[in-house]
Amino acid sequence: MLKMENISKVYRTDMVETHALKEFNLEVNEGDFIAVTGPSGSGKTTFLNIAGLLETYSGGRYFLDGKDVSGISDAARSRVRNEKIGFIFQGFNLIPDLNLFDNVDVPLRYRGFSSKERKERIEHSLDTVGLANRMKHLPAQLSGGQQQRVAIARALAGSPRFLLADEPTGNLDSKMAHSVMELLQDINANGTTIVMVTHDPGLAAQAKRNIYVRDGKVSELHEVSAPPTKEVVNA
Repeated sequence: MLKMENISKVYRTDMVETHALKEFNLEVNEGDFIAVTGPSGSGKTTFLNIAGLLETYSGGRYFLDGKDVSGISDAARSRVRNEKIGFIFQGFNLIPDLNLFDNVDVPLRYRGFSSKERKERIEHSLDTVGLANRMKHLPAQLSGGQQQRVAIARALAGSPRFLLADEPTGNLDSKMAHSVMELLQDINANGTTIVMVTHDPGLAAQAKRNIYVRDGKVSELHEVSAPPTKEVVNA
C-alpha cells in the first residue's frame, strides 16, 4: 500500500545542498507495523513527512494505495492525506481551548461528514482509546499518556488506511509509553497499517518489522523474530 522507489530529497540554500534522502527504497504492505530507527539526521522524519504527503521530494516515485502520487496537485495531496492517512505526533498537537470531543472533530469537519456521522466517529474513536468518559475534558486536565491517546483517537476517527507516528512516546514516561504502545499494537491487530519512527529500541522490537535508516537510505530491514510479549509494568 506504500511503495517508494529511489526517492531523493535535497534541501538547497544559497550556500549549502543537503541530501536528506538518497535512493530511498521501501515497500509497506497492508497490515504491517513497521518501526523506523536510525541516528539523528539520518532522514527518518523526512521520510515520514514525504510518506504523509507533507513534503514533496526531489526524485524517484512514490505509490500510495497503488496510485503514483508523484505529480498530483496540492489540492489532491491534501484530499488524499485527509482521507487515507492518520498522523500521530510526539507533541500531541491538541488545541488547548477545545475539549476532547471537539479536538477529535476538527479534521472530520473537512471531510464533509454529517454532524450525526461525526458524532458517531468521535465517540467510537474515544471509546477505542479508553477515554469515552472524558470527552468533555480539556487537554490540560489529562495526563501526557491520555493526551497522546486523544491524538490517536483524532487520527483514527477518519478511518485512515494507515497511521504515521513520529516518536509517539517521546514525551512520555516508561509506563505511559508502554500503555500507548499496547494501544498501537491493538489498533494494528484490527487491521490498520502503522509506520512509526522511534529512537527506542525496546519499542521498535515490539513492531512486526524494523527498518534502520542511515545517511538517507534504508541500510537494514528485518522481521522481528518473535511476537512481542506484554511486559508487566509496576505502578
